[in-house]
Amino acid sequence: GWQYQMGIYQKELHKQGITQSMSRKGNCLDNAVMENWFGIMKTEFFYQKKFDDVQSFKTELKEYIHYYNHDRIKQKLKGLSPVQYRTQSDLLPINWTP
Repeated sequence: GWQYQMGIYQKELHKQGITQSMSRKGNCLDNAVMENWFGIMKTEFFYQKKFDDVQSFKTELKEYIHYYNHDRIKQKLKGLSPVQYRTQSDLLPINWTP
């Protein structure tokens, strides 16, 4: 991760309005969830298609992310999509209010 500490990289992030997030040194488990998601996304979406241009890629990626969150079911989530699983009323604490 040394490249993420370089001034030129940090300036470019700032110029793009991106806030950098870095965890403690040497903890690869912090990346595990995103690495898993990128693997799934590449297998199910990216490697399956050819894109005419960057804009079509962006549009289709937004559609895939919506599908992944709202329609794609997972066994680990009791056969529900991530949004369905997280919005179940029985998972919310009794005192919880949105």
